[in-house]
Amino acid sequence: MQTLNIEFIDVTEDSLTAKMPVNTSVHQPFGLLHGGATAALAETVGSSASALFVDNDTKIVKGIELNISHLKSVKEGFVYGIAKSIHKGKTIHLWEIKIFDDEKHLISICKLTNIVLDKK
Repeated sequence: MQTLNIEFIDVTEDSLTAKMPVNTSVHQPFGLLHGGATAALAETVGSSASALFVDNDTKIVKGIELNISHLKSVKEGFVYGIAKSIHKGKTIHLWEIKIFDDEKHLISICKLTNIVLDKK
């Protein structure tokens, strides 16, 4: 999170929002937001959202599947990841994460599956 400067900015009962700056540290060779950085934002906000809903003293959350479709490119500004719960079971959480730019254009849409395990 520190490397990508991801910052949480809003939390509700069933969602979590974070923002990430788009600059040369997250650009691919053509000066656009790298898809891997977008995926890291999605995984961070979705996994963190799951962690909000479990007992972190006894449980650990791990991402087990991430699917992402990139729809639009971004060169600068910020992108915002909004994770909304699709399913929060005892062992599986499913999140839809939408990535928007400063103008609220949809940049990417993601689906993240997390598993909730007992800490050993």
